[in-house]
Amino acid sequence: MDTGDSALIKLTDVTFAYPGAEFVLKDLNFTLSRTDRVGLIGPNGSGKSTLLMIIEGLLKPASGAVEIFGQVRKTEKDYYFVRERVGFLFQNPDDQLFCPTVAEDVAFGPLNLGKSGDEAMEIVRETLDMLELAGFENRVTHKLSGGEKRLISLATVLAMKPEILLLDEPISGLDEATAQKITKILADLPQPRIVVSHDREFLQKVTNSLRYIMNGRIECDSHADRFTVNSSK
Repeated sequence: MDTGDSALIKLTDVTFAYPGAEFVLKDLNFTLSRTDRVGLIGPNGSGKSTLLMIIEGLLKPASGAVEIFGQVRKTEKDYYFVRERVGFLFQNPDDQLFCPTVAEDVAFGPLNLGKSGDEAMEIVRETLDMLELAGFENRVTHKLSGGEKRLISLATVLAMKPEILLLDEPISGLDEATAQKITKILADLPQPRIVVSHDREFLQKVTNSLRYIMNGRIECDSHADRFTVNSSK
């Protein structure tokens, strides 16, 4: 388990390619500490989502080391611990929501963490209240609007009370009101994070540094390496 100021996530010389394709990531190095709120930008296909999925253990690198909470993670069993503590928001809400009702989707994570049914439902109510979704418990998930699905997806992540957030395009395709709601929620959350987005204005509000991924590697962005808006958070 991580202690003090040591890295929560450390990737060393990570290389990855999809079958039959060229390398997406090549000797990539990256570190996330407790005070980091990293915005990740780059061209389409540059490996932003791939990087998050490698951290979550959904993809395995061809080479290199993935160290999370002070331990190198290799096997599926290694990632059980990670997924309990690292909240991952998929780019597409339909990849995240699979239960008949909102309450069942949001309760799924807490129940897997060993919470009782009553405890899980209390977490569901608290999380939906925080997202201004009180009364959604019995709504049918697949009938929700795109914005509502995005909010419920975020609820499933936050209900786990994660120590780290990995968020893939959290406001993509949303109307302005829903995007502003999610932006405010994320800006107020304390967790270290990696947020993928093409929207620099959004990233300036919810992160405190920017990294650019291109040609398989991550670099400080030459135009905006360090934001000042959230530097005190």
